[in-house]
Amino acid sequence: MHTHSRRLWLVTTACLVTMALSAGRSVAQESKSEPLAKQLAQAMEKAQLTTFAARDDAGDGQYVAAMYFPGSQLLVVGARYSVPILIEQKLADKKYMDVYIDLNSASVPESKVFVSDLLADGLHARPEEGQPFDTFEKVRAQWTFNRDWDTRKITEETYMKEFAQADGEYTQMLQVLLAAVKK
Repeated sequence: MHTHSRRLWLVTTACLVTMALSAGRSVAQESKSEPLAKQLAQAMEKAQLTTFAARDDAGDGQYVAAMYFPGSQLLVVGARYSVPILIEQKLADKKYMDVYIDLNSASVPESKVFVSDLLADGLHARPEEGQPFDTFEKVRAQWTFNRDWDTRKITEETYMKEFAQADGEYTQMLQVLLAAVKK
């Protein structure tokens, strides 16, 4: 009987440790961009904007622009532009769609970051089954956050590191846009 109780205790302890580690992993993968993406979507809806753009004062000649499809998608691009005075004039004239297009097509390629945030709810490393997934593109590399690290032949740890980096950069882009749209 003593051996049976000990085994039961070991199995119970192992289950509790596994649950605790899983809970810790969930905390580590929480989206930092989620609340900011939702705030930006609300601010753009309130201001009746489908596009918006701003200069990133912390970046070296960086600009950020967003295109919002209410309730379904937020597309955000950040990049340097080879002729900043042109972008500055478009910002002054509130030609946000032009800025968005320019950053997508005529920006300095090695500086470009593009985020497709489906549902406009921030990046999510592990979307629920059947839910759309987000993508992050930087310097001609694309990361798809669809829980499928095996297909990409990477480890879950590498996948989560990519997510943390993408979520951090997206969060910074959203902060720039939010600060400007609230002015």
